[in-house]
Amino acid sequence: MHATTLVTSAPASGEVDSRAAYVSFGLAYVFGHGAAALSKGTDPVLAMPGWLPMALLAAGLVAGTAYSIGAATRAQRGLGKAELLSARLVGSAWITGFVALFLAITGLTGAFDKPELQAVLWPAGSTLVVGLIYLAEGSVRRNTLHYGLGTWLTLVGGASLLFSTPGLFWVLTVAGGGAYAVATILERRRLSCDGPGLQYRTDSAPAQSFMDANL
Repeated sequence: MHATTLVTSAPASGEVDSRAAYVSFGLAYVFGHGAAALSKGTDPVLAMPGWLPMALLAAGLVAGTAYSIGAATRAQRGLGKAELLSARLVGSAWITGFVALFLAITGLTGAFDKPELQAVLWPAGSTLVVGLIYLAEGSVRRNTLHYGLGTWLTLVGGASLLFSTPGLFWVLTVAGGGAYAVATILERRRLSCDGPGLQYRTDSAPAQSFMDANL
């Protein structure tokens, strides 16, 4: 005789669910950069206040950053000291990266006396920085999806500077927002494959003891 026990496996420590962050960043790219693509250039498609595209972009980025921090914080529970230190160090790269970007853009626009360049450098530069941070996070977490998204965003951020306005914003909207949409779908599949599941364990020891006691 064999006794069958139902066992529920626990999720692995350090696993990060990035779906909410991906959706927020994706909406920021589609609505923020999309609004800029439609309203900027020599022949704009729509007339809208100049602050609106940046406000839409900022709202999505703030929400995405908050979701990212929350997911990463929850994933740190149960980690060892070495893994926890790695997670905190790569998390601090968000502050370092954007402070460095702010200093670089401020210095460049001031040195060449062209403050209008900020409208181009910030969207492309932020995509580049986010992509590089994703590369680091993907390496630390051994998450190939996150790493692949970071690779794509880094290339998109650099390549977008090859286009003038509004082409730059169309590249970020389609290539950047589309990448987040694909990543959201793949993240769900990744978590369903790697997440908790049900396992059946066959335990013959109790049944064997019962048989021995009745012989």
